[in-house]
Amino acid sequence: MLDLLIETGQALYGQQWQSALARDLGVGDRTIRRWVAGQFPVPVGVRADLVTMLKERGVMLDALAERLSSA
Repeated sequence: MLDLLIETGQALYGQQWQSALARDLGVGDRTIRRWVAGQFPVPVGVRADLVTMLKERGVMLDALAERLSSA
């Protein structure tokens, strides 16, 4: 799960992903850093949140690509 958290964070927000992901998940930056460091496990519910975030971003990007194509 940790690798997927990192990959998802980078895909959604780029190299400076931890603060943005923390904000959108409603947790502190320090919590994300603790998950990444392996100090605390990533809660089970975070997986569903990440899936939702990725799907929403995909829909937004698809709509934007469509608008650009037809402009």
